[in-house]
Amino acid sequence: MILENIKKTGLALLLTTVVFSSCSEDVMDRINEDRNNPLTSPARFIITDAIASSAFKVAGSDYAFYASVYMENHVGIYGQMYNAEIRTAEPYLSTTYDNAWSAAYTNLRNLKVAIDKCSPGGIEDGNFQALGIAQVLSAYNLAIQTDLMGDIPWTEAIQPAIILQPKIDKQEAIYADVMKFLDDAIVNLGKNSAYASLEGQDLLYKGNNKAWVKMAHGLKARYKMRLSFRSAKYQEVINEVDLSFAEASEQASFKFNGGTSNNPFYSFANDRDYFGASTSLHEKLVARTDPRDALFFTSYPVAPNKPAKPLIFAPNGGPRQQQEYYGISGLLSASAPTHLLSYHELLFLKAEAYSRLGDKFNAEKALKAAIAAAFVKVGLTEEAAGTYYADKVEGLFNANPTKEIMAQKYLAFFEDEAVESYNDYRRLKAMGNGDYIPLSNTKSFPLRFTYGSSDVTTNDYVKAAYGDGQYVKTENVWWAGGTR
Repeated sequence: MILENIKKTGLALLLTTVVFSSCSEDVMDRINEDRNNPLTSPARFIITDAIASSAFKVAGSDYAFYASVYMENHVGIYGQMYNAEIRTAEPYLSTTYDNAWSAAYTNLRNLKVAIDKCSPGGIEDGNFQALGIAQVLSAYNLAIQTDLMGDIPWTEAIQPAIILQPKIDKQEAIYADVMKFLDDAIVNLGKNSAYASLEGQDLLYKGNNKAWVKMAHGLKARYKMRLSFRSAKYQEVINEVDLSFAEASEQASFKFNGGTSNNPFYSFANDRDYFGASTSLHEKLVARTDPRDALFFTSYPVAPNKPAKPLIFAPNGGPRQQQEYYGISGLLSASAPTHLLSYHELLFLKAEAYSRLGDKFNAEKALKAAIAAAFVKVGLTEEAAGTYYADKVEGLFNANPTKEIMAQKYLAFFEDEAVESYNDYRRLKAMGNGDYIPLSNTKSFPLRFTYGSSDVTTNDYVKAAYGDGQYVKTENVWWAGGTR
């Protein structure tokens, strides 16, 4: 009996020790877990972060701010933007675009995690909605990165702790992957998902697959036109536009609430005050008696009960390095949306494609619709757009349809779509149409952006490609006629 009790007691003690030890390990695991940085996350939450980051850290980032200087939407009048304006230091430094460079790669890495989760064999196999959205966003981020920098690390990139120095891939091959992302997305977004809709996690379209499919087709139209110097496929551009947005309410615009989230240009103006009103852009508007001139610019704001300042335009290429002197953008608003892909962009793409195919009738029809949409974007009416077209645009269109289409597209892209203006300008130069968007400050015009310092300092391939950064003055990206 005593021996039996000892055995029972010993077994109980052993079980207690095992259980206690097991519980202790579980507790210690929870203590050591960093809940603010979990090792994994459902794809739906990755998508939410990627949408917000794409809008604020990539589309509305240093990429857009510097492009707006190069394309004379704004004049850099102080700090780094002044350096970019006078073409010293900033256009050639690897630190200039590093924040946006890193953000785009972070997005691509996170989106790859979501794609892997939702692909066959992944832990969310059958989550076709999240998979398709992740593929659209991957195409968007990858295209911006290669459009601005040319050849970049890609096939060996976004593999931290596995490949520490990824090689650089050719832009032509990267563009093939951009198109594959979009084609695959269109297929996946057409399938029935085994998972609940993203709805509130989808900050663009609230889980509307059809809207994402339209965005994918619109991006295909953009990128097919981008490649028109290398391989013109204008009818395909038109076909893709016809499958995309039918009205402005469908466009890919990220909305800010003006409280907890603010428009990037608004925030940049308040935080830095580095931009002045552009003489070059102002003169283009005045030459057409364009009513948007009164909306695009305003005098520098003054304190209450102080006399108003005059609206002074900054000279492109040689402004004073002085704040609180020149006029500023009249479109600045904390709640203004950032456009990842606008309805009016698609109409301009369609107009250009028709014009290059020699179809003047349909080119004009698309141009009229594009200008109307661009007017409504800034608070004017379609009727005002029609009057403007009849009085000022029609004659210029008849003289040179494609030139006027590109001029109007340039005006419509002020201010948050400056990256697309920058891409258009470089493509037009390659096609022998550099005069379609005349700029005042073309001295040492940056033909591309530099690689980010986070890779220049750690990746020998990128370091060698970067050199001293002066290559941006002379070397076009591949789709603009260059070799890298």
